Amino acid sequence: MIKVTCFGAAQSVTGSNYLIENSQGRKILVDCGLFQGGKQMERRNWEDWGYDPAEIHTLILTHAHIDHSGRIPKLVKDGFRGSIITSPPTAELCQIMLLDSAHVQQMDAEWQSRKNRRQGKEEVEPLYTMDDAETSLRYISPIERDRKIEIEPGIGVRLRNAGHVLGSSIVEVWMEDDGDETKIVFSGDLGKQNQLIVKDPHEVVEADYLFIESTYGDRLHRTFEDTKAELLEAILYASSNNEKVIIPAFALERTQEILYLLGEFSRAGMLPSIPIYLDSPLAIKATEIFRRNKKYYDDEARAIVEQGFDPFDMPNLHLTLSTKESMAINEKEGAAIVISANGMCTAGRIKHHLKHNLWRPGASIIIVGFQAQGTTGRRIVDGAKTVKIFRENVAVRAKVYTIGGFSAHADRDDLLGWVSHFTEKSRPRVFVVHGEPTASDSLALAIREKFNLDVSVPRWREVLKLERKKELPGVVPEEAVRPNIREHMLAMISELESELGRFKDRISAQGRASVSEDDMERLKDLHDELRLMASE
Repeated sequence: MIKVTCFGAAQSVTGSNYLIENSQGRKILVDCGLFQGGKQMERRNWEDWGYDPAEIHTLILTHAHIDHSGRIPKLVKDGFRGSIITSPPTAELCQIMLLDSAHVQQMDAEWQSRKNRRQGKEEVEPLYTMDDAETSLRYISPIERDRKIEIEPGIGVRLRNAGHVLGSSIVEVWMEDDGDETKIVFSGDLGKQNQLIVKDPHEVVEADYLFIESTYGDRLHRTFEDTKAELLEAILYASSNNEKVIIPAFALERTQEILYLLGEFSRAGMLPSIPIYLDSPLAIKATEIFRRNKKYYDDEARAIVEQGFDPFDMPNLHLTLSTKESMAINEKEGAAIVISANGMCTAGRIKHHLKHNLWRPGASIIIVGFQAQGTTGRRIVDGAKTVKIFRENVAVRAKVYTIGGFSAHADRDDLLGWVSHFTEKSRPRVFVVHGEPTASDSLALAIREKFNLDVSVPRWREVLKLERKKELPGVVPEEAVRPNIREHMLAMISELESELGRFKDRISAQGRASVSEDDMERLKDLHDELRLMASE
């Protein structure tokens, strides 16, 4: 029997990691991402893998985003010595993404260690180091998409274009078990139709089992024309007030999309004559990789190149590589557009730009990507009056624009449209993953109602037994589709009560000063997640 264990991106949007194994003991992984979004979620990065990395011979990587690739250096550090199969652009992007992630891990550990030393506590080790990341890159083996290869005896793999970011792939896996062959498809992160720069997702038509993402499984994106109009409106708003436009953007894909549209506005004479700063060394390097991989562009992007334009360049664009150049941006008065990382406002130079501009009436903050629970970006989107940046409460007085149409993820209708192609030749059992509970649950119900398929939402670390199907699946009861949110909430409440009990005992014994800011932040993370789940 084939088993798939969901070690990440199950009822959450980060930490993508799936273990596939058959009764002969062959094991492969799909993705190995970092958990992101608040201290509780990030603690999962330090937990036991649930398998021995040394026993895994192949890891298939869908794309370079850190929530899919970010624990690869730790996997290698802990014993993995197999091949990492991915597309050529993803292999190239991982060279910068993983090194940057390692730098962040080291800086965070160094900061925490300094703090601990002052308090007489032990120093902390980073999740992994730059050397670990460098070592992990040696195991990446890029393959072109659309070609089926045998990666191990009885295991075939083919990558298809996912249309999400440059190099992103859908993964098709054929695995033999006791003489039978089962086909499992992982959507990875799917792009929406008519995505900028990259081609639309490949239409896969056959599978026995389908794992489909659900980041936006419960909502629709705005039309792209509306999205472009709102982006221009946000720029003109801040420019007319002689204030800055701050755009927290993921270094990979979202930044390039913003540059692409700013170039379009510039060529049409619609953009005000103000400085544009790309203030992210990682985004600058990623943009260079995009420029080198023109063969993966869609027709519209290739047409711009053929007309003699660089889709990612325009007058007044400044690339700020150094810290000194970055700091100078906020020392200059007047309007400007600042694109900086990271996209969820949890680390990097964007925190400095928010600290200097978030409190300024007349400035624009443009949120163009998904904001996970527990992140600063999520609090801004949810309407917080103040947010904590560098341990300082900063008022939110700038005008906040949440422009969902920029998402590189398919929305509900895009996802349903993609699933519809399977029903032409096969009726797969469907597992809805990579989404917060409400989004996954909503998409699961929509798939069941529209296609009459057997569909469920697996839990984190749930083991799924994939028996070879002898006949078409029947309809499962509606309650089997819904994730066990009550069970998760009860566990969260129990954890919160335990924390409160410990703090109460400490305050009684040592006084209120014994409760640290980190303790209070942890309580706040737990409280925020409970409140969000209760509202849903």
